[in-house]
Order: sequence, then C-alpha cells, then structure tokens
Amino acid sequence: MLYGRLDDLRAQASNRLDASLRATGGTPQARSERETTIRMYTDQLAHLSAVENGLCFGRLDFEAGERRYIGRIGVFEESGDYEPLLIDWRAPAARPFYLATAASPEGVTRRRHIRTRSRTVVGLDDEVLDLTAVKAGAHEEVTGEAALLAALDARRTGRMQDIVETIQAEQDRVIRAEPGGVLVVQGGPGTGKTAVALHRVAYLLYTYRQQLSTRVVLVVGPNETFLRYISQVLPSLAETGVLLGTVGDLYPGVTARRAESAEAAEIKGRLEMTDVLAAAIRDRQEVPDNDIDITIEGDTLRLDRAICEDARAAARKSGKLHNLARPIFDTEVIHALSLQLAEKIGTDPYADDPLGGDDAPGDPQVLSEADLAEIRRELREEPELKAALDWMWPILTPQKLLRDLYASDERLATAAPALTSDERALLRREPAGGWTPADVPLLDEAAELLGEDDRPINALAEKRRRERIAYAEGALEILSGSASLDFEDDAESEILAATDLLEAERLADRHDEELRLTPAERAAADRKWAFGHVVVDEAQELSPMAWRLLMRRCPNRSMTVVGDVAQTGDLGGTTSWEQALEPYVDHRWRLEELTVNYRTPAEIMAVGGGVLAGIDPSLQPPRSVRHSGVDPWGLRVEPAQLDECLVEAVLREAAEVADGRIGVIVPAGHEYELGRVVTKAVPDAAIGEQPDLERRVVVLTVRQAKGLEFDSVIVVEPARIVAESTRGYRDLYVALTRATQRLGVLHTAPLPAGLDGLRPLTDGLRPLTDGLRPLTTEAASPANF
Repeated sequence: MLYGRLDDLRAQASNRLDASLRATGGTPQARSERETTIRMYTDQLAHLSAVENGLCFGRLDFEAGERRYIGRIGVFEESGDYEPLLIDWRAPAARPFYLATAASPEGVTRRRHIRTRSRTVVGLDDEVLDLTAVKAGAHEEVTGEAALLAALDARRTGRMQDIVETIQAEQDRVIRAEPGGVLVVQGGPGTGKTAVALHRVAYLLYTYRQQLSTRVVLVVGPNETFLRYISQVLPSLAETGVLLGTVGDLYPGVTARRAESAEAAEIKGRLEMTDVLAAAIRDRQEVPDNDIDITIEGDTLRLDRAICEDARAAARKSGKLHNLARPIFDTEVIHALSLQLAEKIGTDPYADDPLGGDDAPGDPQVLSEADLAEIRRELREEPELKAALDWMWPILTPQKLLRDLYASDERLATAAPALTSDERALLRREPAGGWTPADVPLLDEAAELLGEDDRPINALAEKRRRERIAYAEGALEILSGSASLDFEDDAESEILAATDLLEAERLADRHDEELRLTPAERAAADRKWAFGHVVVDEAQELSPMAWRLLMRRCPNRSMTVVGDVAQTGDLGGTTSWEQALEPYVDHRWRLEELTVNYRTPAEIMAVGGGVLAGIDPSLQPPRSVRHSGVDPWGLRVEPAQLDECLVEAVLREAAEVADGRIGVIVPAGHEYELGRVVTKAVPDAAIGEQPDLERRVVVLTVRQAKGLEFDSVIVVEPARIVAESTRGYRDLYVALTRATQRLGVLHTAPLPAGLDGLRPLTDGLRPLTDGLRPLTTEAASPANF
C-alpha cells in the first residue's frame, strides 16, 4: 500500500513537471514562476525516487493500540483528514523509535525493525519493551540489538550506507541538536561520527528547510575518495541539494589536486601567512628607483620617484584594498603629469612681456579645466604610461600573486622574513603544475586582501547588452519595413504593430539568456556565498588557515564539527578543539562525545587501544558493542618475501570475508610499488589517488583511508607508517581501526610500541582458496535471508 502511494505521488509530480515544461511564453514573472515550478517538481521526483529502497523500516506499537509506521519520508492519505500512513524518521512522532527503552518505554510496547529488499519484506526483528502489554499470542521474542548487529555484520559495499534504521540514543541526541552555534562531535573510531553528521544534515533540512534550502548546507570532507564514499547517504535520505566538497574545492575556478610535502602544507596553514600575503601585496606597490621619461606627442614628461611615492601614499591612505585603490593611484600620477604637460603647452608667454618670450615657470595658465580634463583623458590612453602604471601598481588576481610569490626567492625573502631559509625553500616552486589543497585558503585570503576589481566584468556585460540592443533595433526596423509593404494607403496608421508596443531595449532584455542554477550550484560558483550551515568531517586535520576560510563562508557560525583529536595526522592539524575554535567563537561552542564503537570489534579495538595509550595515556578508546571472535594477526617476514606474502595475505583474507571488501593500508610513497604487486594477483584491485572503493581489494595510504571502513584490513609495514611523520603513531591508530571484521599486520621490521596484542600466525599465509571469488548478486538475494 505504501509503495502504491509512492507510485501515485511520483506520477503526480511527473505529470505536473511535464505540464510545466510544455508551457511557453508569458510575462517575465510568469516565466520565472514556471522555472521555480519546474525546479520544485524536479526536486520532488528526485526525493521520491531516492527513497525507493527501504521506504518503511520500522513500526511502533503503543499501549492504547495505536500503530505508527516509520520510514524515510512522510506519506499521507490522499483524501479525508490526510492521516499519516508513514511517519518521516525526522518527525517528533518518530523519535520513540530511537529513544524508547524497557526502562523508559514512552508508551511503546513493541518496536519492530522491518528489513526489505526492493519491495519485499525479508526480515523482522521485534523488541518488546513491555511484556505485560503484549497481547496473548503475539510475538514475544526479545531480540535487543538484533537490527543493529545485523547491519554491523553485513558486508561492506564500497559506499557508506545510512543508519536511519539503527540510530542509537546518543547519536539521536546529536542529530536533533539545535542548529545555532558550533557543535563539536568528538568520537573515536567506529562511533558513527560521519553518519551522525550526515543524518544531522537531513534532520536540519527537514526541520528548517525554508531557511537552509536557499542558503545551502556545505559538507566538507578530507579528500575526494571520502566524498565518493559518503555520496549516497544524503540522497538515500531524500536530500539532494547539499554541496559536498573538500577544502581544495572551495575556491571557484580552482581544482586543487597537486601533491606537496607535509612540511610545506604545514607552513601554508599557519596564521602567519596572512601577514606574508599582506607583505607580498605591499611589495607589488612599487616606485621606480630612477626617473621615467614618457613622451607625449613630442613633449617629454618626467615621472620621478617623488610623484610615485606621493601617489602610493595617497592610495594606501584611502584604506581601500589593493585592486580597489588602483584608480586613486592612477589619478594622482596622471594629475601630476597633466600639470607638467599644462606647464609646457598651456602658459601665455606674452602676458607680461609685450615683446614675447619663451614659457617660464609662473607664467599665467590659459588652459581651462575642460582642457585639463581632456589632457588627463588622453594621458590615460597612452600605452607607455599605462605600462608604467601596471608595473608600479598592478591589478592582481590571487592566482598571479601566489604564483609570482612562489616563483621568486627575492619576493619570498621580502614577504616572509620571519620564515627560515629552509622554510622559504619549501614554498619555492615554479608556476606550472596546478594548486595544492593548502594553497586554497591562501588564495581565498589573497582575494580578501586584494579586493575584486569588477570593472572589466561590468564593462564586458555592458558591451554585450549594447550588442543585444543593436540587434533588437535591427530586428524591429526589418519588422517595421516589412509591415509598411503590406499596405498601399494610410490604413496601417490605425493598426497597432509590434514596434508600437515594444522598444528595442525591452526586446533585448527579454532575450537575455539567464543561466538557471540550483542554489547549490550558485553557492559552488560564488566565493562570497554565506552558507546556512557547514559540516566539517575529519575536522582535526584542518589548518588554522583552513579554519579561517570556513569561518568566512559561515558568518552565522552554524556548524557541525566532526572529528577525533587522537587521529590528527596532518602536521598543520589540531589536537585541541579550543585551539582551533576559540579564535573565532571564543567559548561559544558545545561539545558532544560519542563513546560507543559500533564498527570496530572489541578484539581489534584492544590492539588500537594499545597504540592510543602510547599517544596519550589520558585518552580512552570508545567501547565496542560486539566481538568478532577473531583475534588480529601479525606476521613478520623477510624483506625479500614481503611481496609474495602480501599476495597470500590478500587471498587469504578474501576467502575469509567472501564478498566483503579488503583494504590494504601501506606507507605513503609505497602505494604504487605494493599496489602493482597486489594487482598482478588481483587484476581488479584498485590503487591510485582516487581508488574505486567498490572493488574487492583497495590499496591505499592512511591519508586516503581516513573515514573509510572495510570488512578486512591488512596493515603493511607499520614501523614505516610511524616513521613517516612526527604524528606517525596517530596515523597507525587510524590504520588499525578501519576494519569491521578482521585485521592483519604484515611487517619486515620490528613492530612499533603498542602492538603487543597481535596473534602470531603459526600456519603461515597459505591461501585458503585458489583465488578470489568474483562478486555476484546471488549472495544478496532474498532467498539467502
């Protein structure tokens, strides 16, 4: 019945969309309303299609006999009182599904979890919260956390799934928190931080849609791999208008994917770079060491240092940003040169001397103000002077400023005297090669300091508008001429023609092509867009400059910050939320902690806990809710045997997890070397900067693995992972806690401290099967439930 109602809603939306698309003509207001209607029904169809799978997943039975079905969206009767047939999981009426317990049942006698495959029910799990209230003969089996454990034990697919069916009480509290201010969600591995943050986005859009749908919600992730991993969660929750991106995507027109050293990225992330950029801009406001002679129609004008220094001082004193102060600089220089030229051509040599004589200083000026204005206009068009002005006070883009800064030892030394020579050498690079993610906050800061000179854009827009008007005038002239040929007398003078009702300017405006963009698309293209809410995942990795950029994007400070300071790996990251946030919000931020580990089995978390204790003894690992029954294994091999043993380990784990996913986490710089070894045995294994997470086996670095999960994980050479960075133990902690079922460690060097809990492999690594079994859909069929 519910799916039939969903089909009806889809058909209604599709018919209304078709009708809107067929409509043509009308006033500008009517066309605008039609565009709005088309966008509304397009979004509605997308929402209704997104909830096809798992439309209804729960039922609540109450003491008074009431039943409520819980699902991904709200569905109501078509007529009558429009009673709810299905309650949206975000509605207050659905909250007992997540909060009711035997100790506090909230009137609920039974909570039912419904598992479906397509439109077929394949499983039920009941939690009886009040045994005395259950009717005789009713199903009385208490399954407790059956639905949750079933979801946790399910094989990974390479994409994050929503947790709407299994949200726990501590997660629900975070999801439904008020949107104002900065909410920090701190949680260790496996606590569901990312899933909670995404479900919070869906909840906020449901509750505050009018405010947030036009201002847009931004979700910031650590890398492209992570964004692809989470990309299906919000659409499955019927939310398709959210903008996802990395810090490297937050400068329109720039895609920052260039690699650089961790040390260089750390330098760029320091707040001191704001002073470096300001100094780099001042360094571009130059004055000549020697006088510049400019010849204008045979007259030589002298542009000396004093004139340029006075002009520079006037431009700086105005308080305007660099690009916006350029007209002031130009005006001062041109004014001084116009007076020079006026002295040469505009004095009266015969005013005091009846015998005549040459012009001399102090002779009366005969040029009018209009003449002087014309001189200044002509000076502005002189190529020689324009070139001199462009050199002394250039109009700069952020890209040009940074490229020129990085490419010059001299400019770096002038702008960054506080950096050591070695630090400046890390910043030094040639212009070609693109931008790094750490460059994007600097580009954004440079844009703020330079100011945007919109005169060229406005001039181009005005030019195109005048071209459209000229074209419209020509069309109307042709129309008028054609009409006059149809009449042989003056009868046409009494008949209204198009030219009597429509001016060329209005006709041109009607044919102006306006780009129709969604709010999210407009936000992505606008550097100054103020987002309604910002979610930052793996937030502990953000540098101070990246925080500065995000706070600029979110002036209302409505943010959800998700992370774990124990997992900070980037040198520019933070180990203290106070350190990251208080420069912007002082003490006006709230902390929520997730303490239960749903992903990582207790056996694996015990190994990770040993490493965590070495990082900071005061940190406590999250409590795992389940045991896998499999102890993590470790095997030391000879360096010459590493490749062969890695292949055998992959094949062994593939046999153990059947159709599950295997992550091979390797030291940075070795992913291609070891990846080639794996792909020889497993041709469809994924490696590279943006690996396909839906492959059976994925070889990746710790940085790429952040926020991801696999059924089985093999960590290769943990000692090298530790040695790669001053925060290497935090990286190792991340690597060890990516698995949902099994963990293995393969190494040639002694193990780092804290890995004493690994089970030695006494039977070696003989593969349990002769290869990887290909993925099939058979294992997922309803018959296997």
